[in-house]
Amino acid sequence: MWIPSNNKYGVAIHNWHGDVRFGLPLDVGDSVDIVEECRHWFRGSCPRRSRAVGIFPKTYIHIKDLSKIDPVVAECTQVLREWSEIWKRLYVDREAYKFQTLRKVMYSILESRRELLGATMTQDQTTELQMVVVSKIDWGNRKLGLDLVPRVGPLAVDPHGIGIVKLYNVHVSSADNAKASSSRGTLRRKTQRKILSHHLYFCMRDFGHRIGGDDAEVYFFLYDGNRMRPVSERFLVKISKDGFSNYIEKLHSNCSVFTDLGAADLNEELHLVAVVMRVGKIIQSDSIKKTEKNSSCLTGPTYRRPFGVGVLSLADICQFDSNLEQQSSEEREYSFKLYQSEEKDFHLLPELIIKKSSGKYSPIQPGNQSTQGIVVSLKLLHGGLGQARQEQPLLFQGTTITRKMGFPDVIMPGDVRNDLFLTLERAEFERGGKNTGKNILVTVVVLDVAGNVLGDCLWGASGMDALPQYRSMILYHQNAPSWNEMLRLSVPIDKFATAHVRFEFRHCSTREKSEPKLFAFSFARLMDTSGATLGDGLHELYVYKCEDPAKLQAASYLRLQCRPRDAQAKLDCGGCFSRSSKEVFVLRSLLCSTKLTQNADLLSLLQWRAHPDTIQDSLTGVLRLNDEELVKFLQDVLDALFAMFSNEEGNSTQHSGLVFHVLVSIFSLLQSNKFQHFRPVMNEYIENHFAAALVYKGLITSVEHMAVFMTKAEHPDPFQKCFGSLEYIFKLLIQSRRLFARATGGQYEDSFRRDLHSLFTALNGMLAVPSYDVIIPTQEALLASTGVVLEQLKDTLPAPELGMLARNMLDAIPRGAPIRLIQAKLQAVKDLVSGELFHEDDSRTVVLSVACKHLRMHLSRRDELRLCAEILSQILTQLYELQREQRDKVTNTLQHDLDSLCKNILGILIRTISIIMEGSNPNLPQLVSCLLGLLQLLDETHYKRYWDELTPNKDPRDLKDFLSKSLLVYEELLTQDWLVFPTDWLIMKLAANDVLRKSLEEFAKPLVYRFLGPQAFDSQLWWSYFSLAVTFLTQPSLQLEQYREPKRLKILHSHGDMRVLMGFQILSMWSQLGEQKLHFIPSMVGPFLEVTLVPEPALRKATLSVFYDMMQCEQAARGSFRLVESELIDKLDLLISENKGDDEYRELFSTILLEKVQTENPNWKDAGTAFIASVTRLLERLLDYRSVMQGEENRDKRMTCTVNLLNFYKNEINRKEMYLRYIYKLHNLHLQAENYTEAGYTLKLYASMLSWDRETQSFAPFDNSGQPEWQRKERLYHEILKYFDKGKCWEKGIPLCKELAQLYETRRFDYNKLSDILILEAKFFQNILTQLRPEPEYFRVGFYGMGLPLFVRNKQFVYRGLEYERIGAFTQRLQTEFPSAQILANNSPPEASILNAPEQYIQISNVRPVGDAQALKTAMVPVPEKIARFYEVNDVTRFIYDRPMYKGPIDKDNEFKSLWIERTTLDIASPLPGILRWFEVKQKSVQELTPVEYACEIINNAGKELADLIVQYKRDPKRNINPFSMRLQGTIDANVMGGISKYQEAFFSDHFLKSPQGAGQQANVQRLKILILEQIQILEQALELHGQLAPAGVQPLHNRLLERFSQLKQSLSGMGRLKRQPSESIVNTPLPPLPTEQRSAAQQQASGQPNANYVYELDEIYTRPGDTLRPVETMNSYQTLSKESLSIQLPLAEQGDAPPVPNRPRSQNFVTTTNGAMDSPEVPPKRQPPNSSPSAPPLPPRGITPDKRASNPLIFNDFGGGMTADAAARRHSAQQQQHGQKYSVVDISFDDPEADQQPHSLPHNLQEAGNHLNVCFAPNDFRDSGISTTSSRELNQLNNLSEESSSISMSTVHHREHCRISSNGSLDVHMHASAMNITQRDSSTSSFDVEDIPVPPPPIPPKSLGVAANGVGGIGLTSDEAHSPNTHPSLNHSINNHNHLHNNQLQQNGDSVGAGGAGSPEHQLPNGNGLAGSLLAPPASTAVEAATSTSTSHPHDGGTF
Repeated sequence: MWIPSNNKYGVAIHNWHGDVRFGLPLDVGDSVDIVEECRHWFRGSCPRRSRAVGIFPKTYIHIKDLSKIDPVVAECTQVLREWSEIWKRLYVDREAYKFQTLRKVMYSILESRRELLGATMTQDQTTELQMVVVSKIDWGNRKLGLDLVPRVGPLAVDPHGIGIVKLYNVHVSSADNAKASSSRGTLRRKTQRKILSHHLYFCMRDFGHRIGGDDAEVYFFLYDGNRMRPVSERFLVKISKDGFSNYIEKLHSNCSVFTDLGAADLNEELHLVAVVMRVGKIIQSDSIKKTEKNSSCLTGPTYRRPFGVGVLSLADICQFDSNLEQQSSEEREYSFKLYQSEEKDFHLLPELIIKKSSGKYSPIQPGNQSTQGIVVSLKLLHGGLGQARQEQPLLFQGTTITRKMGFPDVIMPGDVRNDLFLTLERAEFERGGKNTGKNILVTVVVLDVAGNVLGDCLWGASGMDALPQYRSMILYHQNAPSWNEMLRLSVPIDKFATAHVRFEFRHCSTREKSEPKLFAFSFARLMDTSGATLGDGLHELYVYKCEDPAKLQAASYLRLQCRPRDAQAKLDCGGCFSRSSKEVFVLRSLLCSTKLTQNADLLSLLQWRAHPDTIQDSLTGVLRLNDEELVKFLQDVLDALFAMFSNEEGNSTQHSGLVFHVLVSIFSLLQSNKFQHFRPVMNEYIENHFAAALVYKGLITSVEHMAVFMTKAEHPDPFQKCFGSLEYIFKLLIQSRRLFARATGGQYEDSFRRDLHSLFTALNGMLAVPSYDVIIPTQEALLASTGVVLEQLKDTLPAPELGMLARNMLDAIPRGAPIRLIQAKLQAVKDLVSGELFHEDDSRTVVLSVACKHLRMHLSRRDELRLCAEILSQILTQLYELQREQRDKVTNTLQHDLDSLCKNILGILIRTISIIMEGSNPNLPQLVSCLLGLLQLLDETHYKRYWDELTPNKDPRDLKDFLSKSLLVYEELLTQDWLVFPTDWLIMKLAANDVLRKSLEEFAKPLVYRFLGPQAFDSQLWWSYFSLAVTFLTQPSLQLEQYREPKRLKILHSHGDMRVLMGFQILSMWSQLGEQKLHFIPSMVGPFLEVTLVPEPALRKATLSVFYDMMQCEQAARGSFRLVESELIDKLDLLISENKGDDEYRELFSTILLEKVQTENPNWKDAGTAFIASVTRLLERLLDYRSVMQGEENRDKRMTCTVNLLNFYKNEINRKEMYLRYIYKLHNLHLQAENYTEAGYTLKLYASMLSWDRETQSFAPFDNSGQPEWQRKERLYHEILKYFDKGKCWEKGIPLCKELAQLYETRRFDYNKLSDILILEAKFFQNILTQLRPEPEYFRVGFYGMGLPLFVRNKQFVYRGLEYERIGAFTQRLQTEFPSAQILANNSPPEASILNAPEQYIQISNVRPVGDAQALKTAMVPVPEKIARFYEVNDVTRFIYDRPMYKGPIDKDNEFKSLWIERTTLDIASPLPGILRWFEVKQKSVQELTPVEYACEIINNAGKELADLIVQYKRDPKRNINPFSMRLQGTIDANVMGGISKYQEAFFSDHFLKSPQGAGQQANVQRLKILILEQIQILEQALELHGQLAPAGVQPLHNRLLERFSQLKQSLSGMGRLKRQPSESIVNTPLPPLPTEQRSAAQQQASGQPNANYVYELDEIYTRPGDTLRPVETMNSYQTLSKESLSIQLPLAEQGDAPPVPNRPRSQNFVTTTNGAMDSPEVPPKRQPPNSSPSAPPLPPRGITPDKRASNPLIFNDFGGGMTADAAARRHSAQQQQHGQKYSVVDISFDDPEADQQPHSLPHNLQEAGNHLNVCFAPNDFRDSGISTTSSRELNQLNNLSEESSSISMSTVHHREHCRISSNGSLDVHMHASAMNITQRDSSTSSFDVEDIPVPPPPIPPKSLGVAANGVGGIGLTSDEAHSPNTHPSLNHSINNHNHLHNNQLQQNGDSVGAGGAGSPEHQLPNGNGLAGSLLAPPASTAVEAATSTSTSHPHDGGTF
């Protein structure tokens, strides 16, 4: 028993081969999704094997706990699987760039997934890596067009776990993040939070200078190029004289972090300055004079001397966006040079370098040329210092912190700093009587008041330890030195007040070995008596002379003035220290301290009790204070201010107003970003340190005073600060009141409340003041504080009072207020609903009512929609979370709030959305999400109360209006497929659909209960509901079939198939309608049809029965269901074309509805069954049509399907508009394919529907311009005529011309148009006789196998080929159309296994058309050839093809004995050409030809070929004689005696006539003999003509032919025992000779075209162009000729005319009976008397119109009656002309070197001779003779398959002979040999008497030149010679054509050409080598072998493919 598993997931731990039924093979590591399980097995799928579901053992699977899998890892897995398919497709599509990029990202995600699975990282590192991974995933999804994944942080959100409004907001933020992500995983996320602090990590990598063997110190600091001052303190890196790399004082001593850089600091002018100082002697040791050899100079004291300065611009590293959360700053390396200048300018060198004053400095070349001076690396860090330490712990490990000279932009409450920066600027000293200046060294010492040195408080730079004293650098011989050196003092607070700094000046001699000599000093006090520290800025200190250091130890100098205006100095003391007014020392100081201040006003404020008289000045001074000074002493300042604000009784003081201003200034200070982190400090102060219990009265009074006097103020800034700081004012006010109440037990509570209400009244009055530019900011500030103010009062005032205060305040704003004030008001509402008031039940109701009031107002006016949407979003989010928290038991308050929200907002929100949907409002998506969020919160009870609310007094108008608008909005959203959301927000769309579906279930209830009754029924409302439901069900986002399998399963798992649920909802609503259903018939047929077409089986099965219900309903009401039927058919056509529906739907439609009809058995059962069957057939045709709608290769299929549809619409359901639509579709398809004739036939269908008599307007499909019906028909006729003209189908255009002529002449009397149409008609007649028209090939095509489309499956068709299209090209075209089909290699009927196979098979073969016997029945004169030929291959519905077969024992020596022919006749549905180029075979019949009958056909056609040549050469004697000579030589001089002997042996013996095979064949045997004798007569005529035309060079050959012909006649002497029975009957009366010679001469004259240089080429059916003849086995090739025969030199001989051969007249009454017997046979004539005739039309030029096909003679019924002598003569002439038909008995070789000579064209009027050889068979039609009108190029293009004759009665034959007329106008009459014994013969008309012919001697042996090695009856040719281009062309041409006729005739349908070429042996025929024209004798080898060799040698033979 299989049990569903609950979303189990496992991994295969062993290979499983799946070698059981339904087993799913697995490899180790494969993951599996488990669907079901039983005791030992799981059933599920493996993502690696898409869509495969199977079973596998439980023991092979390790179950994984999905809850423990990292969701990011799981997402990585899913994404990689999904991307891999796309990645492979990119490779196939050759998208190289995308392929490479996606591969890189996939590899990186794979690597990150591996790291996450390793679980070796810290939590912070894991989170960071997860963010990088999801950033790459979002980037890839966006680039690949996949769905957006909404996520919070790195984790995707669960759409069921959050409200839809919040889901929308998450989508918005995720979309922004996805757009900002990159393939490298870096994220450029925009945030509101500004990063206010930055830090620069610094590391010196290399120092490329050597400083003369001295050590060096490099001081780095940041420098502002704008203000030309340092930004940070200095950082020291020491360099040893051995080089930088050898000096390691401590780890990371070369690294530092410059901290607390603000946005203002990071500008383009920020630079890094490196000051390099040499540490050594004053003068370098190598420059000391050589005379000083004392080495002690090298061991004395060392000093710091200037060396050089380098400056690096940091402009590029400072380029970043301060709004970005994560920066992509990497550590980058820089190098810069050092420069030097004169020592007096050394302090200015950084400024000079920045200003590029290059004349004052010069570069220092580095000692190492490979370096660029100083090499450093830098990296910018962001955020607070603590945050930077956490993010980059390795960078801070052991790294020195270098502080900024000032406070950071953000001051943290915990930051403690007490730094005093001193800069030694410059000094001026007297020269003192010396010529040179001093080398002055400054020593800095920090001391206390007693003169003791303070240690650990002095730093010359960061990176060095604290120093007891600092020694400056020395400038050589400078009495006015400028050092510009910076120091940092950090003196403890307790010692700061008494500490001072002493600067001692010493002269350093270059010669002295001892310490430098003191000569003066200066000092500076750090704090004055008031407690203010040394002020920032420059200080000029007095310089006191002193040479004894001991005098300084007691610090007695502290009584002196350290600088001018020194208040602490005792002026009366002179003492032992003197000073000069010319000497001065300049010091710059900067204090950075959170504990000390330099401001005296602040100090006096803090000490206000000691100096009460200075309070006013102190307060005024504090208002001007620097922000930082106030914040540093925040708590102390506030305590002092509140102490001054009121007295002990709580009353105000004289300073209260000013104190209030200072308080407001401090509070507004805390609102700035710089001090935002001090807000908690302020809150902490209020809660725990604030103790002024009496100030609340004063605060209330002050604020009220500010509100009252706002409009009178001149300066609005204090008012803005006041109302912007109401948050802290009210906090202090309430805390003060709380302290007072606690102390007094709650006294004066009422008074306090009155004061509060009074205050709010004043505030409301302030808002009600008409606004203008000055006061608007103040009003905005008040509104911005409203939310927090009311929050502060929630514990003080009850909720109703709070609501009243809020409502009054917001209502105070006038309706016409400025837009800024309106926005501020809505922002205040947003603050209210976002604050704490909304979280508590009591206050939430009040706030919600206030918010709803203002939302309604602005939504109705449709202004400020963005803020309205944000407020609504906040409300709905809060309510959703509350609802989830109270899921078990929802409170009444929440229910009431939801009711209130629904009542106030739902209706107005829907109206607003419906209005703004018409435009492109950017707020629409958020408003729609709010609507969905509101619907999500409502349940059944809310809806019910809302319906009741909308129907007061049971008036349903409001409810109807609401429902109508709601349904309209929903449908608009769904129709656009949620276009309000981006296309990749699928999760959002699914969630929205879920909400909408549940809402529609509730909307259905008022429809059923309030709008369904007889009186209240509203059809429009119901229609809207149904339409919306159908739109919901058919929207694209819910069509799960379009998604990939994993995605589809995921949607089904999370949401289910919502289409099914909605489908059942539709059914439920339909069933509720009852009698009202008739209102929706037929309007709902289309929508319901759309529902049933959704490819979901459950939905289809459930909803298809609706159609039965509709039919039943309409039948009962109207007596039929015609409306349902009509609508269903119309919509089906439309919907199927939109790619809806499939074969499964067709089957379900038929099955379900038929079953319903059968089960219910209604009285309309028969009509219903017929209708269902009809629709099923329509579905079949529509689906077929849709499957071939695209692609050029499917054009023919489209045509077939289009015809099927238009026939259906015309014949089955009579839908004219649909019929016409498909007529035009078919017409357009034909035009694209250039099928002009078929396009004309197609339009004729439309024209036949119109009348000349009607004036009604007619509209064509796709043409909205109507016109009268007769004009439409006229226009169509002209189009059709144009197409018929293009398609050369003029015969079909002539009747239309006649019809138009009658219209113009007799009805419209428009003679202009009449003349035009008559001219066109005349042109058509002329074209018929003069224009060239290629005759088309016809092909039988069988489509077999179940893999083919229904409309061709297991059917046969006859195709009409394109112009000049042979079977090879046709097969290739068909294979393009059916690329997966296999071509069957034989022509046998397919077996059942092929018919039922799932594959596709195609069988192709040539067929021959059988002309319509009635086409020219009315002819009273012989029909010209050009006219008659058209009807032989056009308007045909019957075709034939042959297949060889053997019966009885096969004689290997003579296979002709048992060779039968199976002739198949095919009848097609419509004539060709027609509206298609192919039609289905409707009827098939099979007939068999006996061996003797087939032999008669062979002999007859051999004679035709010669007759054709005779006529051609009589018409054009100047054409090249070579083909004629070669044909005669191949016929007469070949070794052909074997052919006659084979036929004699086979059929002319008594044994054969007595055998079963010969039973009933006596007449055919006699006919065969007659045909052989006729052949002799034709040869005599040919030789006579050849003798006349042959030039001198050919006469020897002619003489040889005469000699051989004489031998040939001798060999046939045994057949002459035919005696003619004398008779007096007119039948036996000889007729006079016919004037054929005159006709021939006329033909020669008429065809005198320049074509004498044409010769013949072998058709490509045997050898493709470019192929050479391959050497073949001698026994197997019919092309085997001897070299001698082909290269024979013809001797010259005397030329002589052949003796004349008189004609034998034929009886006039020689007719044939219907049963096939002849009245009186006679021997065929031998020659034609000359006869004159009119000239024939000129023959076509070479290369235009090949005589492609052997024509079938048109069969006509006899007119009856006997014939006159003239008729008999015409019959005789007709036979002679019909010998001109192209029946080949010789092959035409491609190797003919005379290919450029003129072709020997044959007139069409002579191409019918000998068609009827047998009394019981139709005429034989063999085409493509060696004598052809085609050029060599055309022959290469054409197929060369033989055509057979068909059975027809002899009476029809005689009629045809009677009616056939040649192109020159002479009558031709066929003469047919009798199949009966000839009893009488007139010897006077014969060249030899048959009675006198002796018994035939043995056959004449072949000439020695022509004997083949294998004895084959023909002329041999070695394999080498077969390829020789020098082989005699004409002879080769002749022999090949001998073989070609016989072989081609049998192989046409008997031997299919496949891959190997040869067909089945039972279908092969002898090639007839021995029958080379004379009598086509079979070869000595077996016929099967010959046929096999033929097939093998020529793989492209034109038989069946």
